[in-house]
Amino acid sequence: MSTPWWNSDVPFEFPRVTAAGMLRTLLKGAALILLVFGGLAVLLVLRLIERPLYGQRRPITPYLTVSVCWLSMRIIGLRHVVHGAPMQGQGAIVANHSSWMDVFVLNATKRIYFVAKSEVAGWPGIGWLARATGTVFIARDRKQAQEQTKVFQQRLLAGHKLLFFPEGTSTDGRQVLPFKSTLFQAFFAPELRDTLQVQPVSISFHAPEGADPRYYGWWGDMSFGGSLPTLLSPARHGWVEVTYHPPLKVADFPNRKALAEAAETAVRAGHAPSQITE
Repeated sequence: MSTPWWNSDVPFEFPRVTAAGMLRTLLKGAALILLVFGGLAVLLVLRLIERPLYGQRRPITPYLTVSVCWLSMRIIGLRHVVHGAPMQGQGAIVANHSSWMDVFVLNATKRIYFVAKSEVAGWPGIGWLARATGTVFIARDRKQAQEQTKVFQQRLLAGHKLLFFPEGTSTDGRQVLPFKSTLFQAFFAPELRDTLQVQPVSISFHAPEGADPRYYGWWGDMSFGGSLPTLLSPARHGWVEVTYHPPLKVADFPNRKALAEAAETAVRAGHAPSQITE
């Protein structure tokens, strides 16, 4: 089953990279490679100690992931503004999805574990990083929905905060697509429903002055190779706004569809993308 892509009727052209921009791309790219893969090496060593002592729980290594993502944002130069506060205690997080940068943006604030489509596991470099940091991979196949719900339950009961994007695809960052409710079913397991909360999060990218408002979006068949210089070459970036909404108690909702609708409403209310300029 192929992955559904969101696409736009208006094509997007990656900005031309100047000689100075190419130099910035090379320097920032080298710094990111050293940081990310150096951090991964340290993480893997720590996991050799952490795994036999704590099993599925990870009380140490997620803090390393948070630090690496926070520093990566500084290297890229994308300003990061946070409203509200990540919830405490057992729960899950749902957010709108605009770009591969969402991973850095959300990990820079809170210890979380992403839920990603199964194809990501096979992506060069990125798939390796995702597996090492505890990402949960799911297949977009209804036949496997029950098995995947069990995996969700196991990870949540282990105290992991799982984050997934209910839209099911990334966009140009200017809208929030309807939330799919399938994965919300895991929250209604008898052992989870009465204690679990789901926190909606809105991510709003604001493009650099004078740039296409969709500057930070990543959708359709856009390539990672084309997107990366766009993120690393500017002398001055825009900013990203992350809004943590009040958590929703699962026990307050009759079913997954009602919970998904409430989460979508909250995310839409806090979504404030760059405005189109004439």
